Amino acid sequence: MTVRRLTREDAPALAALHPENAWIHASWGGPRGLAASGYGWAAFAKGAVLSVACSHFRGGAYEDIAVVTVPDRRRERLALACVSGLTADVQARGRTASWCCSRDDRPSRLLAWTAGFRLTREYVHHVTGRARATARAGDATAVLT
Repeated sequence: MTVRRLTREDAPALAALHPENAWIHASWGGPRGLAASGYGWAAFAKGAVLSVACSHFRGGAYEDIAVVTVPDRRRERLALACVSGLTADVQARGRTASWCCSRDDRPSRLLAWTAGFRLTREYVHHVTGRARATARAGDATAVLT
């Protein structure tokens, strides 16, 4: 098992993630974009990506973190290792790592807390059109302290 920053050569491994996990690299234009960005960390075993964390949205001062782990490898602290590497990079860039998730997403909130994020506020999430099943009434934002 290896946990490290993504490189251009990791694009095929990212592309091999299950299609339901493709959202993790969609904001980067796909697997190649994320792999080449310098804004992602992943856990690998035998060339396969088991968990990946990346800066999903970047603002002037904050980088919002996103993370996904393949279902059969959850609870192995792989996501925590990826998030830890990524947040160290975010801090080295002089920015603040942030984490947004649903108030009801206990696994995400526990991971954020374990990684050093602390709740700063909870808010209501509004959507237009047909609401997705994953949308929740209350969301939370945390920042790394």
